[in-house]
Amino acid sequence: MSQTLGLIGSGMIGSSVARLAVAAGLEVVLSNSRGPETLAELVAELGEGARAATPAEAARAADLVVAAIPLNAYGRLPAEALAGKTVLDTANYYPERDGHLAELDAGELTSSALIQRHLADSQVVKVFNTITPHQLFSLARPTGAPDRSALPIAGDDAAAKAETIRLLDILGYDGVDIGSLADSWRCEPNTPVYIHPYLGETPAMNVEAFLRWTLQTPGVTVPAAQVGKLAEVAVRQPAGAARLPSDD
Repeated sequence: MSQTLGLIGSGMIGSSVARLAVAAGLEVVLSNSRGPETLAELVAELGEGARAATPAEAARAADLVVAAIPLNAYGRLPAEALAGKTVLDTANYYPERDGHLAELDAGELTSSALIQRHLADSQVVKVFNTITPHQLFSLARPTGAPDRSALPIAGDDAAAKAETIRLLDILGYDGVDIGSLADSWRCEPNTPVYIHPYLGETPAMNVEAFLRWTLQTPGVTVPAAQVGKLAEVAVRQPAGAARLPSDD
């Protein structure tokens, strides 16, 4: 697979992916909506394996690109620069944050299918959306480790999914193929595999307190067999009812 990973979006999830990638020996090209100069501190922290660029430059620099952006920003993904690329979609649909999208509320599309429609010449794979940023980093384990966790993936292109599973293996996770982009609702908010299995017992709290709490929690191993079972028993919920994690 490509030895260069492009990141469009360098927030909490994007930064965790970047840290794992650099630690695994990959080259990382970071980008965000504010400009390369705003990434100087993160690039310095990551070291020689990382550099900053614009989203279009990051897209062109790598065969495999992580789109770690809120769903409401999907229209700003550089479709032309991403043509022919495998794009890993980490987004979740939260109407309270993203605004209501009629096709998603009606269940006509999944959020990843919406992004695939925008990126018609790319191969979109859903991944990294079911785990909080700190646990994404803290639960990573070498291949064959007895306490290795798995993450679900979904996509329409078999080669792109295979490439994604290879990347997950390099970063410290097994991958569980749960089907097509139309099936990706099985790992969306309000499903059994989403967030909570990787955290264990979670106190009731608001979003801000929840995010602080996750930074102090090492996480719980979720092996591939468990991920597969959780995705299999999922029941589709109205997308418009999705709430941010632990927004109690």
